Amino acid sequence: MKKDLIVKLHAAFEDIVQRHAETATEFWLARELQPMLGYARWENFAKIVDKAKASCEAAGNRVDDHFRDVTKMVSLGSGSQRAVEDIALTRYACYLIAQNGDPSKEPIAFAQTYFALQTRKQELIEQRLAESERLVARKKLTASEKQLSSVIYERLGEEQSFARIRSRGDQALFGGVSTQQMKERLGVPQSRPLADFLPTITIKAKDFANEITNFNIKKDDLDSEREITNEHVKNNADVRALLGDRGIVPEQLPAAEDLKKIERRHTAEAKKLPKTVERLDDESKHE
Repeated sequence: MKKDLIVKLHAAFEDIVQRHAETATEFWLARELQPMLGYARWENFAKIVDKAKASCEAAGNRVDDHFRDVTKMVSLGSGSQRAVEDIALTRYACYLIAQNGDPSKEPIAFAQTYFALQTRKQELIEQRLAESERLVARKKLTASEKQLSSVIYERLGEEQSFARIRSRGDQALFGGVSTQQMKERLGVPQSRPLADFLPTITIKAKDFANEITNFNIKKDDLDSEREITNEHVKNNADVRALLGDRGIVPEQLPAAEDLKKIERRHTAEAKKLPKTVERLDDESKHE
């Protein structure tokens, strides 16, 4: 996510917090959060809230402690006011709403991190967003590798072919450096995949090459290990050339933090959240 968008979203979310700064309990209102998360219609957003309530209950937490039905008065153009139903939300409730939203929407991705962290410092949010992006990229790589393995097995009927083809692809991406040599360079344990220690850009590069190979195997009806290997090597070499044009040399990039550690840290933060947030009290029942 680009820094200017992070700055914009951070300022917008902080503005909502300041609206309720006079109350003892930190809370958000669902109708304020709705447009922030990219939902134009309340009816659609309400469905996400219902899913979040179900997640709250499934986790063993009291829904009423985190989702409180409220009524607030809104001004009409005529100068009169009318009552509108709303929902007061704790940080944990907002986190669950974000988790049940569409992660492809950048405001949702931002909110997942913003509400997961107890701190609201922008630099820490930026760091966690970068970690989340890397985790998502790794999951996508796993999916494209699984698809490639399946397609190769369908075509060749031999389980070891995928490992050989992937290895040749890695060698093309890393300028002749083998997967094993890259693991040694980056200090990757032998029992762990190289991709768990690669930076986001390299993970995405591998995934992109896989996607092209998957597409072309089917398009060109490739049915031999030699043909598929040549296709995969070419795609990785092309991706390497694209990176090189931008001054990026994959085999020279330093190792990134172990993704398993990041995943455990994010999971621990999510589990800790309902225990550390305040429950809604009577002061936050109304606006």
